[in-house]
Amino acid sequence: MTRVSGFNSPLLVGFEHVERLLDRVQKSQAEGYPPYNIEQRGATRLRITLAVAGFTEDDLSVSVEENQLVIRGRQVAEDDDRLFLHRGIAARQFQRAFVLAEGMEILGASLENGLLHIDLDRPVPEPRVRRIQITNKDGRPPADGRAGRSIDVADREGDPV
Repeated sequence: MTRVSGFNSPLLVGFEHVERLLDRVQKSQAEGYPPYNIEQRGATRLRITLAVAGFTEDDLSVSVEENQLVIRGRQVAEDDDRLFLHRGIAARQFQRAFVLAEGMEILGASLENGLLHIDLDRPVPEPRVRRIQITNKDGRPPADGRAGRSIDVADREGDPV
């Protein structure tokens, strides 16, 4: 089966990484354990909370791998000789991944009452404008000595863009 990409437009130059990120997000949506919440905690801060009852700090790991926040849980098998008549509390390992936007920072993680809290911040980037010099076919600036020209562009109402 051929997959049709929404990023095959000639106007979307260099967006292949976005397509890969969307593929990762789609794959991770199938995971259901452990349950989690994501909450807004201010203008730029977020908190991800995972329900990890029965796990200790030593059983959990939090890392950032290729712009993904990866949380892993692995409980060590108990060496006692208990006989369970019913075992309804899952003691399974898990991996949960969240794709992070560029610039996201992990502030810290804490475990409290069976909930793993991971605090994140996304600082607002400062807008950047970079002027690109236009050269002639030989790769040199124009012969009249000007370092390049800029053109003011206006929107449909005539306001500068």
